[in-house]
Amino acid sequence: MLGFRLLGLLLLAISVFPPAESRCSKGCDLALGSYYVWEGSNLTFIAHVTNESVVDIQDQNHMSNADSVLSGTRINVPFRCNCLDGGFLAHVFEYAVRSGDTYSIIASTYYADLTTADFLELSNSYPASNIPDNGVVNVTVNCSCGNAAVSKEYGLFVTYPLREGETLESVAADSNLTADLLQRYNPGVNFSAGSGLVYIPGQDKNGTYPPLESSTGAGLSVGVIAGIAVAGVAGALLLGLAVYIGLYRKKKVQDQVLLSATPEDQSFDTARTRGGTYGNGTGSTGGASSGLPVITVDKSVEFSYEELAKATNDFNITNKIGQGGFGAVYYAELRGEKAAIKKMAMQASREFLAELKVLAHVHHLNLVRLIGYCVEGALFLVYEYIENGNLSEHLRGSGNEPLPWSTRVQIALDSARGLEYIHEHTVPVYIHRDIKSANILIDKNFRGKVADFGLAKLTEVGVSLPTRLVGTFGYMPPEYAQYGDVSPKVDVFAFGVVLYELISAKEAIVKASDSMVDSKGLVALFDEVLSQQDPREDLSRLVDPRLGDNYPLDSLHKVAQLARACTQENPQLRPPMRSVVVALTILSSTTEDWDVASFYENQGLVNLMSGR
Repeated sequence: MLGFRLLGLLLLAISVFPPAESRCSKGCDLALGSYYVWEGSNLTFIAHVTNESVVDIQDQNHMSNADSVLSGTRINVPFRCNCLDGGFLAHVFEYAVRSGDTYSIIASTYYADLTTADFLELSNSYPASNIPDNGVVNVTVNCSCGNAAVSKEYGLFVTYPLREGETLESVAADSNLTADLLQRYNPGVNFSAGSGLVYIPGQDKNGTYPPLESSTGAGLSVGVIAGIAVAGVAGALLLGLAVYIGLYRKKKVQDQVLLSATPEDQSFDTARTRGGTYGNGTGSTGGASSGLPVITVDKSVEFSYEELAKATNDFNITNKIGQGGFGAVYYAELRGEKAAIKKMAMQASREFLAELKVLAHVHHLNLVRLIGYCVEGALFLVYEYIENGNLSEHLRGSGNEPLPWSTRVQIALDSARGLEYIHEHTVPVYIHRDIKSANILIDKNFRGKVADFGLAKLTEVGVSLPTRLVGTFGYMPPEYAQYGDVSPKVDVFAFGVVLYELISAKEAIVKASDSMVDSKGLVALFDEVLSQQDPREDLSRLVDPRLGDNYPLDSLHKVAQLARACTQENPQLRPPMRSVVVALTILSSTTEDWDVASFYENQGLVNLMSGR
């Protein structure tokens, strides 16, 4: 567990120092944190959260009165700067959790942006959705002990969170230092970004700039957090990851405990904690089971760059099998197994880490399997090779035979089972946030697997969380596109769009002409038809022409009704994925007939088919 978290921490690390002096050998006795005093705080509270005495903070800031601290100003809080695990310079504060606290509140308010919510989550065992009251959160704040390559005249440094309206010149003027000096200590950093950390030389309590001690010349920070600092991404991540590799190998035993659990162990634990049972049956019963065996990866393999390059002929264009928003995908054969290697730029560390976190812990037959990763030169994820590409290619590509209707229903069922698993049978619960036909892969047996978890988000069951807007237009539900609200119903809506794609083979956004002016969403197109008294005749006009007449109209009509239920404007009216799995399981049987409206009434989802 520790090794995996170190990978997360160091993937978020961005260095502001030259590569030659990246590793720290020791820390220093004193560093400062520039604490922005927010309205409602006071010196007693600041001393409490920084584990310092009020007197020491007063002495550092030449404050005669403890009640004289003013909101909207900054004070410097002293702390020791430690070399953590031989990797990066930081200090770990301990914060006692109070009811209602979140990582975001702790980072942005209580610690005045000296750290970030992402960094807190990675450096603590509590998931963001379940921080226990009265627990203790480790708050890691990066620091610096100086840089001899820039100047030996400064040996005390302030960890300084930038704020809106600040510039290089304004920070330099407030510090009585030159802009050139600050920029050299923070190469490539945009001081006008309005957020992020920089390091500036600081004065001790006597008002002098202590010189750099020769013994601390190698004590340089490589732990500035992505999203806190904004420069030196590629070089710094490489440096941080190099540190990680050394630490990881020391802790191989702990990692194997985490990633080498047997299938029996992991499926039992999941069933026990979420109330599900897993076997090798053919369908889900009552939504309690995924209906398919849960599989696991025995261990997450760490590949070398040389091994990946050799397997792809130096990432030759002839090995390239795909291109996504975050990188290219290459075919390879690694250690006797066919594999697909996604090569991602260092700037995609957030997406890389999200996917690694999900797929290293979540294993199911209908989710693409992660084989391993590599963090040398770029970021690489190694997956099982899925022979038949993605669903979008089969629906709209000219080089593929049309998928029979029964195969389309089976692929829908497979994908629904994968989503049901991450929504209802994992701890924590995950939301994919980018479900679309291009992210549903088809194996050699024409079975579906959900892929591309780079935008996945974990959350507590039943809780909608505001978030940044990511995903693909045409698949986003109204509450997400307008307000950024995230819940499992985001994936349900997108899955409904995929069902419409399976029927029509049309894009999620249907172009009526060469321009986007007359374009219409696939949801609106089907809504017009399904709102009719008897929609079957017009519905047949929306069917993929490559199917001809080789489909049962009744089955197709029911899939369309199911898609309409999934794409209801009100997220509370959309069925959970367990109900979708049950519906598609019944549909995939050729011997059973069923009424969609009655089915949803029995599921407690009254009037879904009418849209009321």
